[in-house]
Amino acid sequence: MSRRPTILLASALAAGLALGACAEGSTGGSERSTPASTEPTLVTAPREARVDLARPTFSNPTEITNPLFPITELTQVLQLGEEAGAALRFEVTLLPETKVVEWKGERVETVVSQFVGYSDGQILEVAVDFFAQADDGSVWYFGEDVDNYKKGVLDNHEGTWLAGKDGPPGMIMPADPQVGDVYRPENVPGFVFEEVTVKSVGETVAGPTGPVDGAIIIQELLMDGLLEDKTFTPGYGEFHFAVPEEKELVDLALAVPTDSRGGPVPAELSAVSTGVEAIVSAASSEDWSTADATLATVTEAWAAYQEGDVPELLAAEMEATIAALADAVGSQDAAATRQAAIPASHASLDLQLQYRAPADVDGDRLGLWEAQLALDSESADKVAVRSDRVIIETIQARLP
Repeated sequence: MSRRPTILLASALAAGLALGACAEGSTGGSERSTPASTEPTLVTAPREARVDLARPTFSNPTEITNPLFPITELTQVLQLGEEAGAALRFEVTLLPETKVVEWKGERVETVVSQFVGYSDGQILEVAVDFFAQADDGSVWYFGEDVDNYKKGVLDNHEGTWLAGKDGPPGMIMPADPQVGDVYRPENVPGFVFEEVTVKSVGETVAGPTGPVDGAIIIQELLMDGLLEDKTFTPGYGEFHFAVPEEKELVDLALAVPTDSRGGPVPAELSAVSTGVEAIVSAASSEDWSTADATLATVTEAWAAYQEGDVPELLAAEMEATIAALADAVGSQDAAATRQAAIPASHASLDLQLQYRAPADVDGDRLGLWEAQLALDSESADKVAVRSDRVIIETIQARLP
């Protein structure tokens, strides 16, 4: 489930071959083949440390109650970060459907979620993931369909696998994780492999709207030998991860309904959104005095909204986009102002997710991406146009 599609398939296959004897329950159903390899064997945990060796039973698999992996409780999750200087954005959305996966003669109904990854505003990855909870409270990963993109074009499906076809399902969260526990969310050597070791439990971390107790810290060994440090928290699930060797760091910015607030969108936040639209209108008619005055109103409204409890990462996102919009207005560049307004509107929608249904917010996001497509088409940016189209189709796919 590692979200790093830039890894070369060849190196992943080679590293995975060294794990050939490490998988339990592989069906051998895949028609894929792997070449011989002289790669060194990965140093995996001793078998006795594993907590995922007993075959799970699934009586009510879509009823996921594990607090550290509350996939059915979260309608949408936003994660923000960076990798080697590129801005990362991940969106995870619960889909209103299930998928039946056949494994060893058993038909297991799984929960389905959509993952979308962006790098510097362009599409990076789209994946559909399948999860089920076993009777003991552990959550199991039954596979994923992955589309990896480069320059707006589908590049490969690396990371795609399905339990029962390619290998066994993998435990993604024990019922009661303890320090030293080892489990494998993905265990199809040669194709996908992750081995997790629980490093700490009972931690308190800073959440989007306050401290969160009961967090666990894990370390994942990946098939290419890299290590990922991750934090999972009750009510959020995957909360933080870092890959130091790749200069990659991602944190959870907001999850709903965990971070939802009652009532309508606050007037100050609405004023930010309507003000940004008014700035675009004024810039289009070269009315820069009105644009300047409206920008001042937007800045005041944002300052007033910030007097409340604003999720830290989303506040930083809003600050940066307003600053970029101010630069564009200050230069009296209509095209630059139109472009700068779109990220500012996206940042506003991210904050509005606390008050509005994700499907409604996604509907407005769709409109912004259509506006972005129009801008990129005007500038003849073919890569951006291709990426915009994929993003539009991806958001449409998760709308009711």
